[in-house]
Amino acid sequence: MRFAVDRLDHLVLTCRDLEVTASWYQRVLGMERESFGPDNKRTALKFGGQKINLHQQGEELKPHAAAPGPGTADLCFVATVLAEDVAAHLRECGVSIEIGPVPRTGALGPFTSVYCRDPDGNLIELSSYSG
Repeated sequence: MRFAVDRLDHLVLTCRDLEVTASWYQRVLGMERESFGPDNKRTALKFGGQKINLHQQGEELKPHAAAPGPGTADLCFVATVLAEDVAAHLRECGVSIEIGPVPRTGALGPFTSVYCRDPDGNLIELSSYSG
């Protein structure tokens, strides 16, 4: 049987400090925190039709990546505002900008990106399609 992948449902980030990471994604990127699983002990960050599940380093849920660890991800999120507005928001939140706004190419074509890092050192690209 042949099939095709339709979309990304969720991904998992391993965190040094789950509370610090969850708080950063809520405050800086506006994601919604959700508790789920047995006794609501698992944590996810929801945005659009996707989510990020968070694992505390050393307490990863099995099965997991072969070498899970904080700061190993390079993620790109599409913002609902212009890259210049993203950069201004990051500065207001006290988040250092690595580079940007700079032109890049995404899944749907050209866009403008701003790069920063989350508390674990993951590279976060925040991009805006023009028009």
